Amino acid sequence: MDVTVVVTRPETTATVTRGAARLLSALGYAPLAEVTLPNGRRADLMALGPKGEIFIVEVKSGVEDFRVDLKWPEYLPYCDAFAFAVAPEFPREILPDEPGLIVADGFGGAILREAPAAPLAGARRKALTLAFARLAAMRAAGVAATEL
Repeated sequence: MDVTVVVTRPETTATVTRGAARLLSALGYAPLAEVTLPNGRRADLMALGPKGEIFIVEVKSGVEDFRVDLKWPEYLPYCDAFAFAVAPEFPREILPDEPGLIVADGFGGAILREAPAAPLAGARRKALTLAFARLAAMRAAGVAATEL
C-alpha cells in the first residue's frame, strides 16, 4: 500500500521556524518568533546575540512563498545580519546569493551560508534592543504581544 503524506505550508513554516530557532539558541542567540518591526513588516524570527547583535531570519515554506513575498529587503534596516531559513528539500538555487542561508527541520538546523554583517548605527541598535527586551518580557508575562 502506497501512502502519501502531505505536509501543509503552515506545518512546513512551523517546522522550519522551530529548527531555525533551536539553531540560533545553540549559537547563543535569544530568538523571538513573529516580531512586528517598526516599518510594519513581521519578522519570522528576530534574535539578539551575545554581543548585542540583531539577527533576522525569514522562513520560506516553499517556492510559491518565496516568489510572491519579495519584502525581505525591508528587514535589513532593522538587523545586523539577515538570513533565509528553508526546509532541506527547498530548491536553494532560486534564493538570492546576498543573504545568509539556514536549512532547518523541526529538530535543528545548519548554516549553509553565513549572513553578511551590516552593523546597525548605535542609536538604532539601542532602540531595537530595548524594544526587543520589552517584547520578550511582555511575552514572558503572558501578554500576546508582537510589536517592537
